[in-house]
Amino acid sequence: MATVKLNNVKKVYPNGAEAVCGVNMAIKNGEFIVFVGPSGCGKSTMLRMVAGLETITEGDIEIDGKVINNVSPADRDVAMVFQNYALYPHMTVRGNMAYGLKNRGLAKAEIKTKVSEAAKMLKIDEYLDRQPNQLSGGQRQRVAMGRAIVREPKVFLFDEPLSNLDAKLRVQMRIEIKRLQRRMGVTSIYVTHDQTEAMTLADRLAVINDGRIEQMGAPIELYNNPQTLFVASFIGSPNINLIPAKFENKKLVCGNIKLSGFKKLPEDTELVLGIRPDFIKPDAKGQLEIQVDLVEQHGADNLVYGLLKDASNDTEICFKTSQNTLPAIDKKLKLKFEQNRAMVFNKNTGERLI
Repeated sequence: MATVKLNNVKKVYPNGAEAVCGVNMAIKNGEFIVFVGPSGCGKSTMLRMVAGLETITEGDIEIDGKVINNVSPADRDVAMVFQNYALYPHMTVRGNMAYGLKNRGLAKAEIKTKVSEAAKMLKIDEYLDRQPNQLSGGQRQRVAMGRAIVREPKVFLFDEPLSNLDAKLRVQMRIEIKRLQRRMGVTSIYVTHDQTEAMTLADRLAVINDGRIEQMGAPIELYNNPQTLFVASFIGSPNINLIPAKFENKKLVCGNIKLSGFKKLPEDTELVLGIRPDFIKPDAKGQLEIQVDLVEQHGADNLVYGLLKDASNDTEICFKTSQNTLPAIDKKLKLKFEQNRAMVFNKNTGERLI
């Protein structure tokens, strides 16, 4: 296990593009950290700088208190698992898993033991004599993980390792990665654009936006208490409902809808009212009204979508319901939301005001 620190880390390319903008982060021993954000936000660049595959323009990266800026990737004692598996096609599973250990000069008996133990842990011991082209995508990813495990690194680095797998296999591998990390207790950094992966895997997750950490904390903390409009809209599935608003005469005004009970807000500012689908339910005395235009049936939890009546634009509202209360298409529904769970943001700055 190891601690990892990023101290004012920047990455600026020769053309002046700033991919990472002064990031500060402290990762504890054995912690599972997830970098999540949209494509191009800088999350993979940050991971590659920890691995030594990308140079640092400014700042320091430390592993166990030692600055590693000028340490070669091979000497950083980290192991990386890639999206594309990066296996040698002409080698067997055994050969792929043992390759790094042979290069380090370990004894054959020790290599055999390490490979065998990792293969059993990952349930690929029966495939040790097969080549990568004889394996499924999930099996290949297990081999890639096995190759990382046998190195017994201080830090695991995962760069979108599940992106090439189908949906069912992604769920299965996600569970296996989490269990494996807990069992081994190795400090891990995982990059993904999939917020479901991020929420389910992370001890803490860092939401990255334009090369900066927008917010970092436990998944449920970011879900319940996002500090910005970006975090609120990126974290959570289904997406948070966002309704354009303004504050007039002590009321929050959304088109022709006037909502009382909110604290005083700036009256000359464009606002956004945010409500999670979890905190909305049909109620004849509700504050909102929609006309249902789509119902997604998922089994126990189902999603209902509709356009908000009297809003200033075509604002869509989504809420969850059980299979016993599915409304008909085109039905008009009054909806009540838990006002103490509602959020209000400054539309221009993204700052959360309530």
